[in-house]
Parts: sequence; structure tokens; C-alpha cells
Amino acid sequence: MKKRILSVITAAALTVSALAGCSQGASTGSSQNSQTSQDVSETSQNVPSSSTMSPVNTAGTAEGKEAAQGQTITFWHSMGGVNGEAIDYLVNKFNTENTLGIQVEAQYQGSYDDAINKLRSAQIGNMGADLVQIYDIGTRFMIDSGWVIPMQELIDADGWDTKQIEPNIAAYYTINDTLYSMPFNSSTPILYYNKDMFEKAGITEVPDSLPKIAEVGDALLEKGGAGEVISLAIYGWFFEQFTCKQNQNYVNNGNGREDVATAVDFDQNGAGLKTLTAWKALADAGYAPNVGRGGDAGLADFSSGKAAMTLGSTASLKQILNDVNGKFEVGTAYFPKVSDEDEGGVSIGGGSLWALNNENPAKEAAVWEFVKFLVSAESQAYWNMQTGYFPVTVAAHEEPVFVQNMEVYPQFMTAIDQLHDSSPKSAGALLSVFPEARQVVETEIENMLNGNRTPEDTVKRIAENINRSIEDYNLLND
Repeated sequence: MKKRILSVITAAALTVSALAGCSQGASTGSSQNSQTSQDVSETSQNVPSSSTMSPVNTAGTAEGKEAAQGQTITFWHSMGGVNGEAIDYLVNKFNTENTLGIQVEAQYQGSYDDAINKLRSAQIGNMGADLVQIYDIGTRFMIDSGWVIPMQELIDADGWDTKQIEPNIAAYYTINDTLYSMPFNSSTPILYYNKDMFEKAGITEVPDSLPKIAEVGDALLEKGGAGEVISLAIYGWFFEQFTCKQNQNYVNNGNGREDVATAVDFDQNGAGLKTLTAWKALADAGYAPNVGRGGDAGLADFSSGKAAMTLGSTASLKQILNDVNGKFEVGTAYFPKVSDEDEGGVSIGGGSLWALNNENPAKEAAVWEFVKFLVSAESQAYWNMQTGYFPVTVAAHEEPVFVQNMEVYPQFMTAIDQLHDSSPKSAGALLSVFPEARQVVETEIENMLNGNRTPEDTVKRIAENINRSIEDYNLLND
């Protein structure tokens, strides 16, 4: 496929507010000013070609370090609120402490979609940023764009050991043994439950599948004092995770990793129907009412003490604990399976760091020095403590800050254990029209729960709509 992103379908998809893994990526209130993106449909011709990729990179070498001396680089990110404050702290620390005189200018771009759309309006060799944070579902789009220098080039030039990165996190951003971007803010979904309600209901084992959630439903409602068994948000990311838990692919061509996906696979391998049948059964029994769409839709009912369980990002842990404020004890467990026999794992969400190809080797070398700082054990331990995202670097687990944080928030160990118990086979799909696909999934699941569709019809409609978008995108970018 030629590296040209010309599709109007894709432009529309990228403007959808479909955030990956954790809604914090779209938070407002950053210490940096948001910048308005231009109309992507007017500027798609400015996407750079893959032919501009540097054939040789000296980042990390003595030559590269010398070139990086005194460089100023621009870093676009989508972290607002407390996450933005954590970004600012790390940037200031790097600017103060690095011995090469490199200065990083961090600029908050609003949502992840805003960041990509702004890139589309840029000129070749002058994209406005040297390093950009992009959500996980933008991975295939970024690879196809030709905008980037694969992070692997910078890694290889420096002889940097990729084993420093958690393998099940690196797996998502690795295609054909090439790590295209550096993991930075990674999360997985987990089950949150009200320990007090479980104790009142006499439930001693946390359900690990959707059928087992149904089995404890009456006890939680009648004895535990729950108003809802589970506040299960209609969220495309959860649908994807249920597919991963079944060890099945979301799209064809090796989940879009062996080649560009040409169609969804969950309608062919049965994963979609299995997920929606179990989901609808919970809803029809009154255990999982429609609480709305989006990753945060189910959190309020849980934090208020209405719902006994909810699903949410690991990065939501601190916010949930703050909202609960001691009203009850919060427990955490693995993301549930669709059926008891499932043996799959979970895929990560969140975002990663992409080095942009502005044809400036000196800035590329400076970018690499900053990236290494951001994924150092010390930085990642701090990042985890402040935000709740995973430390992507294995050695961060040995940092005193991380150890102390785990003592304060033992619930987070569930996320660590779940990550380690998953495998790279559960890395998740790569799809250029993922933002649009998530909106299709959520719309059709909502219709199903409102009684307008059967699971069979819902899977069919989801597949047809997403496949149409994939076909249009591939035709326009072939």
C-alpha cells in the first residue's frame, strides 16, 4: 500500500472522539494551551511520503549526541489535568538535567484526534512537532502515513535493549520485528468491585466471566444492597477486549499485523456473536442495564455505591478511589472472560511516542535522548505514581517510588499480574479506521440493548459497516 492518506472516510473517522483505553487522553485543563486543528479535508495532500524516511540514523551514537547538542525539539501530547502536570514535571526535569543542552517544548494538543488532525495540516519536513503522542488505535494509520521514523531505527543506532520494555506492551507496537513507536502511557481494562456488597451477599469468589457475573446477580441485588449488578458501559474497547479474551482476531490478515486488514474477522470466527449473546443475556436479566456509551459511562454508578461492579481502565483506579472516598472498599480483578473456557488475555490501550520525520538528523538525535529519559526506570515509576498508567519499563518495578505506590494502592497489582498473565498473542488488532469502527460497534450494541436488534443481526450490521469503511479506505490508499 502506498503511504498516502487521502481517504475522506479516514478523515471523518479521525475526528470522532473515540479515545483509546483511557479517557484521560482527552482531558481538558492542561497546563499547556490547546491548539485548533485545521480542516483535514483541505490538507490531506500534504501527507509526506514514506520515501522521505532517513536510510541511516545516528541517534544515540557519539556523532548523534554531538549533533543533538543545544537542539530544541517540540513534543505534542494529549495529556490534560493531572496527567498534563506530570508531563510538565518530566519535561522540566529533562530540560534541567540533560547534559547536552537539549530543550523540549511540550505542547498540549487537546484530544488524540486533534493531534492527528493537526499533523494532517502540516507540510513535509515541517510538521510542527518532532515527537508526538498518539493513541493505540492510531498505530496502523501512523505506519501507513509515512510521517514517522520507526523507533526501531533510533533503537538500533544506539544499541538500546528493547528487553527493557514490558514485552506484552511492546508487542502491540511491534510489526515484523520493528517497534514503530515507544510505549509510554499504557493501560488495560480490569473489573472493579464493591467488596462490602460482596461480603454482605456472601460471595467469596469474584466472578471471572460474564456467565458467572449472572450467577451472583440475584445475591448482589437481594442481599448485597446493589442497585445494579454491573455498570457495563457500551465501549468499543471492551468489545475488542472480549475478542482478545477468546483468543480470536478482530480483523483478518493476522489481526492486521501480517498485512493490512481487508475485513473484520469476529463475524467469521464467532467471537462477536459469542460476546454480544452473553452481553445481551446480562442486560435482559436486569443485571447490566444500559448506562451509556464511552469508557467512563459506567464509573459513576459504581463510585456512588449503586453498582456492585464495573469495567474500567487501570488508569482510572486513583480517580475511582478518590470518588469512592472510603464509602466502601474497592476491589479489583481481571477483565472477565466471555465464557468460562476462554483462555485469552487482554490488549493494552493508551498511547505511545512517535518520532516524526522532519529530515533533521540533529533533532532526531535529540528526540531519542528525550525518549530514553521518558522511559527510564525513574521516569516511569514517577509516571505510574502520578497517573496510574503502567510503567512500561520493567526496571521501574524496582524503583522505591513504585514499591511505595503499590503499598498505597495494592489494587494496582491486579493490573500488573493481568498484564504478565497475558501473552503477545493478545496484543490486539491494527486497523486504520479503528476510531470509526468503535463508533459503529457502540451504536449497534446500543441498538441491541434497546431491544431493536438480535445479537446475530447486530454482529452482521457491525461487520458490514466496518467492512465498508475498510474497503473504501483501502481502495483510496492502494
